[in-house]
Amino acid sequence: MKKILLLISLFLALTNDAQTRIKVMTYNLLDFPTPLPNDRSPYLATILNDVQPDIFMVCELASDAAADLILNQAIQTQDGRYNRGVFTSNTSSIYTDLQQTVFFNTHKLQLIDQSIIKTYVRDINHFTFKLKTENSATNPIYLDVFVAHLKSSQGSPYEGNRLDMINSFTATLSSIPANHFVLIGGDFNFYSSSESAYQKLLNASNAVVLVDPINRPGNWNNNSSFTDIHTQSSHTGSFYNDGTTFYGSTGGLDDRFDFILMSKNLQTSADLYYVTNTYKAFGNNGNCYNKSINDATCIGTYSQTIRNNLYNMSDHLPVVMELETPENTLAVSSQNMVESVIFNRGNLVTDWLELKTSDNLKGLRLTVFNQLGQIVLKTNISSNNLTQLNTSHLKSGIYYIKISNLKLPNPLKFIKLH
Repeated sequence: MKKILLLISLFLALTNDAQTRIKVMTYNLLDFPTPLPNDRSPYLATILNDVQPDIFMVCELASDAAADLILNQAIQTQDGRYNRGVFTSNTSSIYTDLQQTVFFNTHKLQLIDQSIIKTYVRDINHFTFKLKTENSATNPIYLDVFVAHLKSSQGSPYEGNRLDMINSFTATLSSIPANHFVLIGGDFNFYSSSESAYQKLLNASNAVVLVDPINRPGNWNNNSSFTDIHTQSSHTGSFYNDGTTFYGSTGGLDDRFDFILMSKNLQTSADLYYVTNTYKAFGNNGNCYNKSINDATCIGTYSQTIRNNLYNMSDHLPVVMELETPENTLAVSSQNMVESVIFNRGNLVTDWLELKTSDNLKGLRLTVFNQLGQIVLKTNISSNNLTQLNTSHLKSGIYYIKISNLKLPNPLKFIKLH
């Protein structure tokens, strides 16, 4: 099995101008956690471990309990750095309770306000963050994050519904202070850049001018010229059939439905700005047109394991991008670190877990904890750089790995499937 590097060698300079990034991610979770027969949280946990987002925007979340499931089972770290917005069922329509929310890294961000924009179909959720920077008292940085799931389907009536929703959103932009930065992400269901709702989002007369970070206009639907940015569908066949109902879209990757748009000042500000070329359709190697994301021919940067997890999680792919604040180092501890750890056969395990480690970790104590913080395994890192752990006796769930004398920016974790 192809080796997966889950912790990359990292160097963080301890200087006044140290650069710190904020990873942003949006994902349509396909009516999470139902109606699928299997628990999808282990797949989501692995995907989130690959990305390690600081802001995680989600669509199609079924309930407050579902939000807790993601927080506690999929994104939370051993040091408890993640939190989430308050979940409220959809207030815009009586026909669906599916809602959007956001999860965030409390080491970097403080949630100071949240509200809802009512529309014709679904709420648009608004979250205001303050960055936890060293200079936050004298030079505060605010980021307004909107999460939207626009009306689906092709045709003039549905395009009109999407435009109505976006008009409700843009009407609120006049209340955003001029010194704030803005992101809006989610499942927009746009088939083309000529659609009125997309054009309204980018209209230069809006109170906050928004831009598409990758600036790839055109007819995105069923067009191989945009293969690398397609996000739906990750399946050629039905995601799941319970005997009476088919869940999930089909047909393979041929639509750009999922977006993150940003305020124009993220292109010009020295305090916070978009990092060029970080906007990606996560898992899309650019060669999967009209195929399932886990098709064996779709080889590239994203491994087969990553693409299998995406296939099992949703009929959409996530979109990711990064922001940077070079002059206001985020108030999180850092250190020089050149150690590396590799999950040799992936971090989804049923029996044996294999870890490959760099030479300078030889002999250090390795401890495995469950989610209650209880120690379930202990060993020393092998002198031959390959440490094997028998996990066959462990219960299904998420486990954390701690290596003595090694302070990692993100805890290592693996998932015992059964």
